[in-house]
Formats: sequence, structure tokens, C-alpha cells
Amino acid sequence: MKAQVFSIDGSVAGDIELPVVFSEEFRPDLIKKAVISLQSTRRQPHGTYPYAGILSSAQSWGSGRGVAQVPRIKGGSRVAKIPQAKGGREAHPPVVQKVLIKQINKKEKQKAFRSALAATVSEEIVKSRGHTFSCQVPLVMEDRFGDLQKTSEIISALSAVGVFQDVERSKASKKVRAGRGKMRGRRYKQRKSILIVTADAPLRAAGNLAGVDVVTVDQLNCELLAPGTHAGRLTVWTEGALLKLGGQ
Repeated sequence: MKAQVFSIDGSVAGDIELPVVFSEEFRPDLIKKAVISLQSTRRQPHGTYPYAGILSSAQSWGSGRGVAQVPRIKGGSRVAKIPQAKGGREAHPPVVQKVLIKQINKKEKQKAFRSALAATVSEEIVKSRGHTFSCQVPLVMEDRFGDLQKTSEIISALSAVGVFQDVERSKASKKVRAGRGKMRGRRYKQRKSILIVTADAPLRAAGNLAGVDVVTVDQLNCELLAPGTHAGRLTVWTEGALLKLGGQ
């Protein structure tokens, strides 16, 4: 399978043979499993102080007083320590010993990665993710694209090949998050846009475009190719990145 290579002015500069990995079977179940496994490694364990609510002198009065046999503060009658007491221990508190990481088999992870790569060359899957573009997929740019130093030059190149409208879609989607999350460092939500993959160094000048991620071939993973477990991200490759991918 071949793909056209575009120059930064939008003209066709040639074609390139796509690596065999792009013909992998589409497995959304494995992709979802791999992304969830990757996301789980970022979870931060948290739990309560083991002695919270039970550091008290309270002891039960025992039987014979006509009152419940619950721990009571010495020198008084207030109940303590137990979950139903004010300031008592929590019944089932979170514990840091809980296993948070979701495991995935090595071969499943590798197949999921290949499947996520293959999904980026299917126009039907890419459009079903909500991306808007007026070009063919995969979109392959000449290596000069990876050397651009100004954001304005990248915007011009992306507009020339018909994908910058997807960046504008992402920019328009920014909104304030509902709920308490807005108070905890994640105030805004925004849709993902283009993924730009280069050979050796990430295209830093594109890093501040709305929803755009810039990585090298070696930094690719299932979450970048399938954000939110949904495969088919609109991806812009450089010619060198595809050659390096085919050599792995």
C-alpha cells in the first residue's frame, strides 16, 4: 500500500510505501484494554491514616448498666472509636495496598499498538472519531515539515493540506468542566486534534496548537493513537518517521 507525500505548500512531492504494520487487523477491544492499562499507571494511591478515629481511651462499660456495650470515653459517657460514633473510625476506608494497575499481556499490548496504528489509515474510522479534514489518510509530509521553527509556518502547511480545520474544531470545543474537577487543576475540557509524528525530534513549534500532540516514532503509544480508548486519531507523519517505523 502506497501513500502520497505532500510538501509544505500542499503540492504532491512523490509517494512512499507504507510499512506492513498498517495492514494489521482492527481490534478495538485490545486497544481499549491497552489504553486503560497505560492510564492506570498514573493513578496515585491514597488511603487514610491507619489509626484515624481510634486513638482514644474509650472502653466499653460492659453489661449490667442497661446501656449499649459500645466504647465510651473514660470520665464521660460519649461513644467513640466505632463507625457510628461522632469522630469515630471510618467503616471501610481506602487503603494504599489496593492494586490500581491493570495488567495486560505483552503480546496483547503489541498487537493493540499495531492495531491502533492501522486504524489511523482508515478514513472511515478516523471520521467516526469526529475529525474534520479534506485530505487522504494517512497524511504524509516531506521531512522539511519537521524542520519548521514557527507556529505560523506550521499553520500554513496544515491549511495547505486540508487538516487545520480540525485544530479549529478542537479550539472551539474548549469548555469548563462540570463538577469538582474544575477546582482541582483540571478546569477545562478540550477535544483532541492532530497527532504529529516525526523521526528524531518532536515538532515543538506545533506544541501550542489546540488539541495537537507532537511526538517522535519512539514515543508513540496506544493512548496517543487512541485517546479515550477510541482509535482512529488523525495523524500527520513525516516521510522519515514512516521509514523509521518500517525499520523497527
